[in-house]
Amino acid sequence: METHPRTVMISGASRGIGRAIAERLLAEGHRLSLGVRTPEDLRGTALDPDRHADLLVHPYEAANPQTAQAWVEASVARFGAIDSVIASAGLFSRVPLLFEPGQEAEIDQLWRVNVMGPWQLVRAAWPQLAAHGEGRIVVLVSMSGKRSKGRLAGYTASKFALMGLCQTMRNEGWEEGIRVTAICPSWVNTDMAAAVQALPATAMTQPADLAALTSQLLRLPNSCVPFELAVNCTLEA
Repeated sequence: METHPRTVMISGASRGIGRAIAERLLAEGHRLSLGVRTPEDLRGTALDPDRHADLLVHPYEAANPQTAQAWVEASVARFGAIDSVIASAGLFSRVPLLFEPGQEAEIDQLWRVNVMGPWQLVRAAWPQLAAHGEGRIVVLVSMSGKRSKGRLAGYTASKFALMGLCQTMRNEGWEEGIRVTAICPSWVNTDMAAAVQALPATAMTQPADLAALTSQLLRLPNSCVPFELAVNCTLEA
């Protein structure tokens, strides 16, 4: 399959899944704009912008909608256009259904980061994606956006909302050639899963494998881009 370099914005690229995706796409020759909370964290790494002409690192805070617009504008100024957005930044929380007084702020933060963050980012980038004709949006949702297991009420609610948002993005952008994929992994071997004891890290989905899947998504033509990609490292009934 022939590869055409894309110009891709990736949030949450300083660690975990987002970082693995960024490293993979950079190695494949794509132009990348990375939005991270602390750009200095990437200095001296494989994603150091001083080492790559086709790499921009820009401050971005998913909970702050103003940073999304500033990041998009900086990306367009650097590369001339944007054709893909990968929303990987997210927040995990164990807030239960019967949350304690004072945990409302944590629930609000989940909504701002996990739902409004991707929403504001895609909204800011939309004119660029629509102008391309084969725009791509990839959102790291979660299996928690498809079903509820355990008692993670706050996190699960935010991911269900994000899945619904992805469906509407797909509806809205279809005629303009924008294709949306919601990637829904279960446990992934990242810092978020460090406390999991029921499953060894080697049995979890690895960030590099999700990066490989994302790379493939960017290569597919408009006629066969899947909307939902469920990736589960365990068997569920």
